[in-house]
Amino acid sequence: MITDPVTIFFALAAVVFVAILLEERVGVFRSLGAALTALLLGMLLSNSGLLPGNSPTYDFLMGTGVNLGIALILLSVDLRSILQAGPRMLVAFGIGALGTAVGAITGGLLLVGLVGPETWKLAGQFTGTYTGGGANFAALGRAFDTSAEMFSAATAADVIVTAVWMAACLAVPVLLGRPKQVQQPVDDLEPQEKPITLERALHDSVKPVSIRDTAVLVVIAVGVVWGAGILARLLPILHEVLWLTTLVLILAQVPAVKALTGSALFGNYLILLFLASNGARSVVATMLEVGPPVFYYAVITVGLHGIVIYGLGSLARIDLATLSVASQANVGGAASAIAIAGARGYTDRLLPGVAVGLLGYAVGNYLGFAAAALMRGLLGV
Repeated sequence: MITDPVTIFFALAAVVFVAILLEERVGVFRSLGAALTALLLGMLLSNSGLLPGNSPTYDFLMGTGVNLGIALILLSVDLRSILQAGPRMLVAFGIGALGTAVGAITGGLLLVGLVGPETWKLAGQFTGTYTGGGANFAALGRAFDTSAEMFSAATAADVIVTAVWMAACLAVPVLLGRPKQVQQPVDDLEPQEKPITLERALHDSVKPVSIRDTAVLVVIAVGVVWGAGILARLLPILHEVLWLTTLVLILAQVPAVKALTGSALFGNYLILLFLASNGARSVVATMLEVGPPVFYYAVITVGLHGIVIYGLGSLARIDLATLSVASQANVGGAASAIAIAGARGYTDRLLPGVAVGLLGYAVGNYLGFAAAALMRGLLGV
């Protein structure tokens, strides 16, 4: 068994590389995604005896490492660009976020006897991830100190339910109505008018990432993580993760910070390392034991989200195409919103979908903490 912290870090870095490679080249892993693949590979190495269940390397990645990743991802959020989404998309997104919270609270109350004492933690994590995305899920899990087995089971359930919901959002506009289509098909657009990709929208990969920008990003990210820790101790009215979110969102609006390249790219890489380390800390037998109720919980959360967003959205006379893209921005994040808009030819909803996806990153942690606190109060724990 490997015990040297540096060697363990090397193994986790190799896991992330393999996970990304598999996602790019193998269909089944493309469906799973690099995040779940990294977690599963980490779990495989640990449960086969190659990696230990505990290590200072894991402690770093589960603490400072994931906080740095969250900070870097949130530095890509331009709050002014969210206004480009337009009122209908913003309203649809808000209804979807409300539906997510309703689903998480309802599912928790129904399944608390099966899920156990960490039900309130999952209420917060599912609210966060089905409002914004995986970064919120990781941040809230870190804040609540969710057990490795529960975290891994919830991650697996999240991936499966998200994939099924994407298929549902593709089908709903066709089955329930005939939403307005844009006049010009995607293939006829000029090159500069082609739909924005996830890399263009979130990672700035069309620009070179300079060492100067990287140096500045490290200073900002480390400084914000340090500052959030101090504020959490001095003003415990907010958890460290919420201080971190607030500070980063403020800094992200500064023009000089907006011009920096690579923040979300580096941030997502750190999140993948965090997930690989979380997998290495997971015991398969325990994860399988807690798995089914957690899966039911995710199904209830997303199912009620769907009922609320399509029900209230239809009453508000919002078209099904907009509701589907907004729902995917909630449940799957900006990447899923782009996939739905592109697959159905909703080219006029690509940028609005990205905008509300970024909004989800921004508000997911706040809503997750609120849902967790409400659930904890309802359960009396």
